[in-house]
Amino acid sequence: MFNSLSGTITGKYPQKLFLDTHGIEWDITMPDTSLDSLPPLGEQARVFTYMQHTDAAMTLFGFASERDRALFFDLLKVDGVGPKSAVKIMSSIALSQLVAALDEGNLAALEKVPGLGKKTAQKMLLQLKGKLTIDDESPRGAKTAPAGVSSEYADVISALSDMGYDKRDVESVISRLVEELSAAEPKPGEKAFKDMVPSAKEEVLFRRAIVELA
Repeated sequence: MFNSLSGTITGKYPQKLFLDTHGIEWDITMPDTSLDSLPPLGEQARVFTYMQHTDAAMTLFGFASERDRALFFDLLKVDGVGPKSAVKIMSSIALSQLVAALDEGNLAALEKVPGLGKKTAQKMLLQLKGKLTIDDESPRGAKTAPAGVSSEYADVISALSDMGYDKRDVESVISRLVEELSAAEPKPGEKAFKDMVPSAKEEVLFRRAIVELA
């Protein structure tokens, strides 16, 4: 089964994404938190996937990052939480808030999440407290790039990580550079970073990150 799809975003709706891959438009069920991390309509995106195949239908679920997909799989371990319920839960609470509620044993906070009743919240607390897959074996509390940055510049992050740099350090540097370059005024005759095509942005980030990480 395929791990991810890359294509042009043709539609974004509540918990729904349309992605065109060379003439095939995929109908993908996706958490709103993942949708918010993706580029706007008409832009290219990579979506990590999971296919549910039942006797009644086939449903394709998508996520902006492997971290989001890992959380989805963690939620499926809880008795009473199916794929659609997991998407609803992920659409209603940020990962950091969910982890905090579980680690603190905050049942009241979990019960407020749409799609979670009291019994299911209790099962989630018993099943997942201290066990959520956070991100690339990152230690709890480690600073990582926002999901949108990690997704948009995944190729740059991967290339630098393959060169031997720590992935968490790479993500932190890329996140900071994107913020700095996006806010910086361009020099006379130069194009602003935010107005560059994706390939040009990646080249600038790669060159700048090499210097930062050296």
